Amino acid sequence: MSWYGELDKSGKRTFHASFLGWTIDALDYMVFTFVISTLISLWGIDRGQAGMLGTITLLFSAIGGWAAGILADKYGRVRILQITIIWFSTCTVAIGFTQNFEQIFVLRALQGLGFGGEWAVGSVLMGEIIKGKNRARAVGTVQSGWAVGWGCAALLYTLAFTIFPEEWAWRTLFWFGALPALLVLYIRKHVPEPEVFKQSQARHAAGAPRISPWMIFSPALLKTTLLAALLCTGIQGGYYAVTTWLPTYLKVERELSVLNTGGYLLVIILGSFCGYIAGAHMADRIGRRMNFIIFSVLSILCVYTYTQIPLSNTQMLFLGFPLGFAASGIFGGLGAFLTELFPSEIRANGQGFAYNFGRGIGALFPTLVGYLSQSMGLAMAIGVFAGGAYAVVFLATLLLPETKGQDLKNLQDG
Repeated sequence: MSWYGELDKSGKRTFHASFLGWTIDALDYMVFTFVISTLISLWGIDRGQAGMLGTITLLFSAIGGWAAGILADKYGRVRILQITIIWFSTCTVAIGFTQNFEQIFVLRALQGLGFGGEWAVGSVLMGEIIKGKNRARAVGTVQSGWAVGWGCAALLYTLAFTIFPEEWAWRTLFWFGALPALLVLYIRKHVPEPEVFKQSQARHAAGAPRISPWMIFSPALLKTTLLAALLCTGIQGGYYAVTTWLPTYLKVERELSVLNTGGYLLVIILGSFCGYIAGAHMADRIGRRMNFIIFSVLSILCVYTYTQIPLSNTQMLFLGFPLGFAASGIFGGLGAFLTELFPSEIRANGQGFAYNFGRGIGALFPTLVGYLSQSMGLAMAIGVFAGGAYAVVFLATLLLPETKGQDLKNLQDG
């Protein structure tokens, strides 16, 4: 954490806000993965419909993430970050009051708009205030907040379903979505716009023309944009195929109790947190591309072993750590890599599109896993889609440039 000591007061506050934002983002999203089996039981929906509830949030997050990126390039990272947090927080709380499949479907879609925007803006915000030599460490540490939020969701799930009857327990999990409102107050008071964004705004104020949002598809940037989107598709498709259905797989097919399911997931979440940190440090040491290659191979091996090989409960418990480590470690260098691929004037736009296009296509995986599981079993369906996703990561990585230690550029730099 030596890079943290090099930050000034504003930089440290930006880190705190970004980390907490990503933590609460994960908490609000991941609570749904814990209540899938409950909704199937209480509302009589099938696995395909349950998968749709996971997919619709991710699809709309793709729209929200790209839109937020475009707006952040125009109006500022901090302002748009606050709006996205309030948006997804409000929708999350409202889900706790839904009475049928149609209501929760609509609110899950609206929740996705803010969910996608928070990452797109927060990652750029952190990436722009840190030096190139430490960028992956800093942004990757921010992303480790996802594991913290996931862990909080697991603990709240265990607590809620122990204290309350099932028909009320799942609702209380969504009502915790009110917490982000407190973070917005902190951001408004303590987090400034990055200097690189202020310089870009100053150039526009001095007469420089505004850049079209479609610039990311110009001949000079089209290859980068498409390959970055392909990379993000593979990373997120594999991740969501595993994490959306894993609680249901453990509870329904492995027949674990609520408390045991939470225990297994906490091991995976611990591995996830360690993976984020390790991946962030590896990306700064060995490069972004090599980091993706190593973790994609590890992820394929772990998913195959976890879902396809008969294991005892004890063996599954210990294997949960490397599964979480590999699936999350691949994200460790992603935020920094995307920040470095695009120039300042369209950085949030390009990063928001690439990441959230990947999220949108990856969003199809939970639904496809749900439907396919009805014919081949849940374990096989997870393995097929996750394995294919990480193969895509490997391919995209080979075609993208290395950006380790690179200074952030603007369009004038070429």
